[in-house]
Amino acid sequence: MGRTASIGCDGAAATARAASDTMAVPENRVKEKSMNQDQVKSQLLRLNKDVEDFTVVFSGKKSRKVDGLYKPDTREILIHNKNFEGDNALMYTAIHEFAHHIQFTQAAAPSSTRVHTARFWDILHRLLYDAEHKGIYANLFESDPRFTALTKRIREKYLGPGGALMKEFGRLLMEAEELCRECQASFDDYVDRELMVHRAAAKTIMKLHALDVNPTIGYENMKTVAKIRDPERRTEVQNMFLDGNSPDMVKARFMSNAEAADDPVQRLLHEKSKIMNAIKTLQERLLEIDERLHAMKGTSESA
Repeated sequence: MGRTASIGCDGAAATARAASDTMAVPENRVKEKSMNQDQVKSQLLRLNKDVEDFTVVFSGKKSRKVDGLYKPDTREILIHNKNFEGDNALMYTAIHEFAHHIQFTQAAAPSSTRVHTARFWDILHRLLYDAEHKGIYANLFESDPRFTALTKRIREKYLGPGGALMKEFGRLLMEAEELCRECQASFDDYVDRELMVHRAAAKTIMKLHALDVNPTIGYENMKTVAKIRDPERRTEVQNMFLDGNSPDMVKARFMSNAEAADDPVQRLLHEKSKIMNAIKTLQERLLEIDERLHAMKGTSESA
């Protein structure tokens, strides 16, 4: 993360919660605004007390751009508290900015200009699950019947069936591959030009069937599972999805490449390696050009 002046929480997600803060909030939740800055900080520390010190500041204003900001240089969580009608939506924004605080202060070398990395979403999602468990934050998506009904429809009519359809597609592609082998035809050519499906994508889809990936986790998550070679690890990743872990939570734990991509030190080392290879290639090309020029000059003089 770069030394930016502030990192903002997009107002869309939290404002949507704010608009619904008085709908179907559990009995043990306070619907009206009652928390002050110190109380918000106290609740955040219940989620993670082993962090560098920080401050929570209410701006006392409304903002149309963001609901909150995190200021890395001063370790300050700024919340535009006038944006909210209730404590629940305010706490969501506070947790979002607290995730940035953890992300920034615990990074090995916080130099990336990207702030919403896979590591950030992993931190945020874990904090939210913990906050729900401790009664600090109420998950509107599980308490509002409109959301629960919509989620049920999406899962039962689209995510699961869509995954099953792609798994069956994988079976048919394997059948096509066998037919191509029998006819001594190129399978890559068949999927590329006849089906207009990229050959790499086709191979991934085929793995969904070959590895018997559970379709209820949805096509995108099925692809993640299918990319894992080790059977035990693959089963563990699939079970994490089935247990309700978000894709970023799964990647943070199991995908070493994704972790390396989020590590600013590894990212800089990778960039350095690319630059050094480019310099080496350019130096070799420059030497070739000098040798050709020298040869051409010699031929010209002898003529």
